[in-house]
Amino acid sequence: MEGSNGDIQARSYWRWSKDDFFPEESFKSWPAYISALGQTHRRFRDRLVGRSDDATELGEVRKQSENEMKRCLTWWDLTWFSFGSVIGAGIFVLTGQEAHEHAGPAIVLSYIASGISAMLSVFCYTEFAVEIPVAGGSFAYLRVELGDFAAFIAAANLILECIIGSAAVGRAWTSYLTTLLNQPRNSLRIHTHLTDGYNLLDPIAVVVIFATATIAMISIKRTSYFNWIASAVHTLVIAFIIVAGFAHAKPSNLKPFLPFGAQGVFRAAAIVYFAYGGFDNIATMAEETRNPSRDIPLGLLGSMTIITAIYCLMALALSMMQKYTEIDPDAAYSVAFKNVGMQWAQYLVALGALKGMTTVLLVGALGQARYATHIARSHIIPPIFALVHPKTGTPIYATLLMTISSACIAFFSSLDILASLLSVSTLFIFMMMATALLVRRYYRRGVTTPANLLKLVSFLLLIIASSMGISAYWGLRPHGWIGYAIMIPLWMAGTLGLQLFVPQCRTPKVWGVPFVPWLPSLSIATNLFLMGSLGSTAFLRFGICSAIMLVYYLLFGLHATYDMAHGRYERTNLVETVKTTTEKVGEEA
Repeated sequence: MEGSNGDIQARSYWRWSKDDFFPEESFKSWPAYISALGQTHRRFRDRLVGRSDDATELGEVRKQSENEMKRCLTWWDLTWFSFGSVIGAGIFVLTGQEAHEHAGPAIVLSYIASGISAMLSVFCYTEFAVEIPVAGGSFAYLRVELGDFAAFIAAANLILECIIGSAAVGRAWTSYLTTLLNQPRNSLRIHTHLTDGYNLLDPIAVVVIFATATIAMISIKRTSYFNWIASAVHTLVIAFIIVAGFAHAKPSNLKPFLPFGAQGVFRAAAIVYFAYGGFDNIATMAEETRNPSRDIPLGLLGSMTIITAIYCLMALALSMMQKYTEIDPDAAYSVAFKNVGMQWAQYLVALGALKGMTTVLLVGALGQARYATHIARSHIIPPIFALVHPKTGTPIYATLLMTISSACIAFFSSLDILASLLSVSTLFIFMMMATALLVRRYYRRGVTTPANLLKLVSFLLLIIASSMGISAYWGLRPHGWIGYAIMIPLWMAGTLGLQLFVPQCRTPKVWGVPFVPWLPSLSIATNLFLMGSLGSTAFLRFGICSAIMLVYYLLFGLHATYDMAHGRYERTNLVETVKTTTEKVGEEA
């Protein structure tokens, strides 16, 4: 709306009109929409090759939020957010589940394997977050390097990952509350006659998800203070678990060490990868970080190194306390302490687990909302979800969108169903991130020659194809060697070819991934390998969800993003209040 001096005036944050959801020309009327559908093929081709750039993501796209997020976080905040985001349901629930069913005492090897893969992905995330410090995280990075359609694939899986991740943690929260109250398993859930896996309704998970989201909507700095306190208490509980666990350790419980073989180890590694997945939430806070080039590497890399060591020690302590066949899949640590005579400790462990899962939900609510905010800025989802509240500096609409969706899933679905589907989405996105990092280093519009572009594409396809071949051969012939003798040299040839025959076109300004192209290429291989270790059911669910999201894209997202990219949308909703990063930092100084 126009003011008396002709300037654009701020509208109320709380609005709900059609134009706030569908400001694009393609949705102004039914004839306009039918006309847009008739141009689907041409528009899809346009979006397939359309790419954003750093300046657009940092400038024009951010203006869609109308108000700026508050730049108030330091490396200390990010470190504790990382602890709060990562250490939760994964280590306390999935460790027992996977040790009992797939890995046995070798669950520690599963955490080492998934930890290495996670660290490779952390390196890739860190370089992008330093150079493109916006709320969109991997969505924004892929939009710049791989184009709009690849970004949509990421956006679809990010939203799926976020919703399912919170739902899984919410379900686990109820399980540990049951243990803390010394009640029978599933006694706090409502039993129904629905299909198995969806027949235990969980209203407690819904309440917890909404409570943590409410805290996240108030203020990110206040949320950080709450997270510090909760994470510090949680760290003390973890220290107790490790020390007391080894004090009651029996080396005989480690035999047999590999009861399910190497296949079981990697199957478990793919599932427990969920325990590392929260770190990508930290990248979404780059827009609210005072000094991204310093704070993000310190916060992410430092915390993830410590977390990997903690996970391995906790997994080993559990395996030595109790025979893997006797580990309780739902509340492993609490039951283990009870069985070694420390019955009181089960309540301390359950309380610590509840605290950990609460901070996971809290930081998850922050990260999920910021993903959704930047996705909405591109108009893949309605732009009303991009709005940032002028007083709180938080995206309230986006938080509500993700919270309501997660609560609905948590109310019906069991943890094992959620965890396997989540791992597929997480690993797939991390594989795309490593690919995008290689593209960023070796391709630059207007600089890279057609010949070098062809080499880049060829070597990338060779790396991805050989990695998929290794994963497939592992699933079909885990004890064979011929496939590895062919595929591993092909992967090495693709990576070496990229290093020797394609010149790098971009050098990181402040911080970059070392040993390029080897580390990103290894990240692609490990993520695809872990994906291949999952069961067919997880891929079936993943495929169904992806197909549904593709239908949504063709009917809505494609046309909205096309209009957004070509300036064919209502601009009067925007408020010119988004300051540049330089101006903001200058004000704070």
